[in-house]
Amino acid sequence: MLGSSSVAAVIAVKDIERAKDFYGGTLGLTAADEAQDGVYYQCGGGTRVFVYQSGYAGTNQATAVSWEVDDVPAEVKSLQQKGVTFEEYDSIPDVTRDGAVHRVEAIGITAAWFKDPDGNILNVVSRD
Repeated sequence: MLGSSSVAAVIAVKDIERAKDFYGGTLGLTAADEAQDGVYYQCGGGTRVFVYQSGYAGTNQATAVSWEVDDVPAEVKSLQQKGVTFEEYDSIPDVTRDGAVHRVEAIGITAAWFKDPDGNILNVVSRD
């Protein structure tokens, strides 16, 4: 049953107004519904991201949300022009890097990671 249900990524933030600036302004996501405790942003394929205020913001040490894109280097460049700083990870096995763009040939992906203002780890990825 869950396999046919819609799904939303859920991200805890410390300051909902600052998060709205980042997710809506910097990332360009469209707010689909604003609830008392957070905001749903509409993404591709009927998916959503729910951003809400919580004292646990930024405590996840793994990727919270991953957007599948056609061209990772182009997305990186576009987001860098908006002030987004990308992470560079040397601990990923069998990875080659061109700046912030990571290529993991063994699993056929190209990816780049960045953080929101609260330290939540976000990612753009393409399958080769």
